[in-house]
Amino acid sequence: MIHVEILVEEPSAEAVLKTLVPKIVGEDVSFAVRRFQGKQDLLKRLPGILRGFAARIAWEALRVVVLIDRDAQDCRELKRHLVAASEEAGLPSEFVLHRVVIDELESWFLGDVPALCEAYDRVPKDLAKQARYRDPDDTGKASRALEDLLRSKGYLRDRLPKVAAAEAIAPHMDIENNRSKSFQVFRDGLRRLVKEGN
Repeated sequence: MIHVEILVEEPSAEAVLKTLVPKIVGEDVSFAVRRFQGKQDLLKRLPGILRGFAARIAWEALRVVVLIDRDAQDCRELKRHLVAASEEAGLPSEFVLHRVVIDELESWFLGDVPALCEAYDRVPKDLAKQARYRDPDDTGKASRALEDLLRSKGYLRDRLPKVAAAEAIAPHMDIENNRSKSFQVFRDGLRRLVKEGN
């Protein structure tokens, strides 16, 4: 059985992937989500962790996913950094998937308006037609866009509770019909990763 180790920078990503990964790859793939204390912690610890995974692939059907938010960084440069870390660790490219979320995980939520409406019933069903939400990967800052949306509908007084929002939205997400290109690339890459070598 293939086992996938998924490295993420924050608790909300962990919450989302625990729900979505089985929907994407099926129940016959085991996986674990390892969360770090932010992006810098993940990047700092990544080389050593990848070396450990590289040692395990000789005797284990192991795949590795590194998922990180772009934030305000250059996504190509960030991905080059991730790929270089894997190469230096001796982890063959067919066993690892590097994905940069454009621009934040909340883009995936904004890409699935029906899931948002299920979780927060005052969100308008035609949200995708509004200029700010037309392209979920280009809202400026997705967490702020989602926060503003939920505040305007009376769900928030303060900051966006990222983990609670993730836990509310993820169960309703339709993995085949998400408008976020970033999500589509992640989904398709993960499916390819677990089929390699089978």
